[in-house]
Amino acid sequence: MPVKIRLQRHGKKGKPFYWIVAADARSKRDGRFLEKIGTYNPNTNPATIDLNVDGAVKWLQNGAQPSDTAKAILSYKGALLKNHLAGGVKKGALTEEQAEEKFNAWIQEKEGSVTAKKDSLDKEEADARAKVLEAEKEVNAKREAEAAAAIAATEQEAVDVAASNEEEE
Repeated sequence: MPVKIRLQRHGKKGKPFYWIVAADARSKRDGRFLEKIGTYNPNTNPATIDLNVDGAVKWLQNGAQPSDTAKAILSYKGALLKNHLAGGVKKGALTEEQAEEKFNAWIQEKEGSVTAKKDSLDKEEADARAKVLEAEKEVNAKREAEAAAAIAATEQEAVDVAASNEEEE
C-alpha cells in the first residue's frame, strides 16, 4: 500500500485549515487517512504549524512519500533532518546522542530565527499604527483650528451685526 504524507483541507471557504496526514495514496484528498500527524494554519502570520515530528519520522522511515507542500512543512519543522540523522545512526556514522545534539542545536537556531521574524513583524505593525495615529492627530488638530476659526468668524459677524443695529437706532 503506497502511503503519502499530505495535507487534508478543513475550514471554511476562503479560510483554509489543513491537517497533515499519512494516507493511502489512492484515497481522496479529504478522505480516509491512516494517521493525523499535525496541523497547518496558513491564515496566521507567520503560519502556525503543529507537527508530531516523531510520528512523521516514523512514517518517512516506513517509506511514506511526502507531497511537495508537506515536504516543505516537514523540512521547516525538522522532520526530514531528524530522518536523515536517524539514517546516519543506522549506518553507524553517528551515535544516538550526537544525532540528538545536532537536532536540538538546529531546533534552537530555528526558534531564534522564527522569534526574530515575529519581532520584526510586531515592530512593523507598531510603526504602522504610530504613523496612523500621528496622521490622525494632525487631521484632528487641523479640524480644531478650522472650527476655532469658524467660531471666531461667526462671533465677529455677530459683533458686526450688533454694532450695525446699534448705529441704526
